[in-house]
Amino acid sequence: MHPDLVALLDLQQDDLAIAKIESSLEALEQRGRALDQERALVVEAAERSRATAEQEEKRRRELAGKVQEHKALQDRNLAVLEAVRKAKEAAAAMSQIELTRKVLVQEESDLSSLTARVKDLHDEESLHEQEIAALDERQKPQRDELAMERRSLEEEMRGARLKREGTAARVSRAVLAKYERIRERAQSEALYPLNGAACGRCNTAIPLQRRNVLVAGRGIDVCEGCGVLLYATQ
Repeated sequence: MHPDLVALLDLQQDDLAIAKIESSLEALEQRGRALDQERALVVEAAERSRATAEQEEKRRRELAGKVQEHKALQDRNLAVLEAVRKAKEAAAAMSQIELTRKVLVQEESDLSSLTARVKDLHDEESLHEQEIAALDERQKPQRDELAMERRSLEEEMRGARLKREGTAARVSRAVLAKYERIRERAQSEALYPLNGAACGRCNTAIPLQRRNVLVAGRGIDVCEGCGVLLYATQ
């Protein structure tokens, strides 16, 4: 048997074990992202309510300011009416008073509606905050479980990587470099056994002379079809 073959087979098993742990970690990340997305939707709704409430509160303050200005104007109009003596001037003052009164009635009505809307928006925001708190409480056991599983897998990964380092040290540099290049390029296993007279991965026929070298255990060949490393099981 080729001196690198046993170590390479062990190395490939180490890489498969690492890939399995990586897959488990990715599954954990997906579960965590699902929890984050669920929370983000509620937070986004709360932020929308908050932003809308702030905008409406700004409008309410501006409108309240206008109401005060028009009330002051109305007071001045009433003072003018009390001071005038001529009928024509009194009629003009009354007209101005009536116009300002109509504006005030509309503005005060709008202000009342806007005040109620701001209150509703703050109530809605408060409900969203309560929903966030309830969601955090509900998600806590799941997040704690994810954190515990992640720590366990990360510890397992550290052990697996240390084991791989030891296994890789048993492979000659040239063969290891070839193995790493193939594994990176193929994004899969780099080492396949012969399947009869053909490559065990792509079923490309292997010439008899090269196949005899593999069967004799004198080499590790590269498949001309798919580029993986080939070895003979017998």
